Amino acid sequence: MRRSLAVVAAALAVASVAATAHSADASRYLRIGIYDESQTLYAPPDATFPLYRELKIQELRVNLYWGGRLGVATRRPTDARDPADPAYGWDVYDRTVRLAAGDGIRIVFSIYGTPGWANGGRGQNVPPASAADLRNFAYAAASRYSGSFADGDGAMLPAVKEWLAWNEPNNPVFLRSQYRRVGGRWVVQSAIDYARICAAVYGGVHATLVPSERVACGATAPRGNNGPRSTRPSVSPIAFLRAVHAAGLETFDAWAHHPYYAGPADRPTSRPPRGVAATSVTFGNLSDLIRELTRLYGPKRVWITEYGYQTNPPDRLFGVSYARQAAYLKQSFAIARANPRIDMMLWFLLRDEPGAGGWQSGLMTLGGKRKPSFAAFRSLTP
Repeated sequence: MRRSLAVVAAALAVASVAATAHSADASRYLRIGIYDESQTLYAPPDATFPLYRELKIQELRVNLYWGGRLGVATRRPTDARDPADPAYGWDVYDRTVRLAAGDGIRIVFSIYGTPGWANGGRGQNVPPASAADLRNFAYAAASRYSGSFADGDGAMLPAVKEWLAWNEPNNPVFLRSQYRRVGGRWVVQSAIDYARICAAVYGGVHATLVPSERVACGATAPRGNNGPRSTRPSVSPIAFLRAVHAAGLETFDAWAHHPYYAGPADRPTSRPPRGVAATSVTFGNLSDLIRELTRLYGPKRVWITEYGYQTNPPDRLFGVSYARQAAYLKQSFAIARANPRIDMMLWFLLRDEPGAGGWQSGLMTLGGKRKPSFAAFRSLTP
């Protein structure tokens, strides 16, 4: 126990130094929050939202599925730009937006998942055949949650001002294919497709002309092998950013990234080893990504839309102790708060996921026991 407390004290000291060192140019306001789809969309809201309120979260990331099991548009709408089109089903999202607004929480809607009618039934991680279909859906969604749209009962729906285009497009789980052979050479097909996806979401949301709306692109996974011939090709974050720029993506309001650690020995300040740094962007070398973002697009804002440390127990391979998780949580948020470019940081998850394939980075165990990180997160906001 004494050793665990020493670890906590040391990490908090580092965080304090980091925050002090950057106090002169620190971000004026870092919005903090949670990303936990299963607890937000599937768990009983009267159990989940009181916890969000207790944690004093300011942002809640929610996947707004265009297609799939929770898809808004499981069949092709007659008028895709009309949020009241009978083909659309918004109920679960209307409920979530209302619950969040009641607690003063802002929603970040991440538009993801292609419906079968938009890509020939090839799967939700395959881009639509027509970017116009996605743009029209983004317009309908932003119109519905503009703050001036009444639902079927005449009640005004709360506004959503922050949007995210897709999720981890440099990861084949969420966007395929990552590479394609053209004329004897490999091209980053995921970047070409994502440039269209991001432009469609950006264009659809901003076409509503609602003030203060922001659309983030990227939401990149922390690693990629840059190996088109590998058994699981993926693209590293910086290589993906360059490829998206080369593919013609012109504008967005912020770039999002998920700077997860590589192993249990890594602290938030640990840089990837020299050979690995070319393919990874963790918290320790986030400045490399921001530097390249600035070179290509200027001083764009940065959102961290996923971050977390898994715990042991139960994850014996990648988990850290409960005490270290709490310490690293406070350290990482202090570093983000001190960075003048970062506007948002979201922790993944509220509650551990079940099974060996799930993530164990929750502030609570699967059974509902609060880890020390729960209190550490709650202390982030006065």
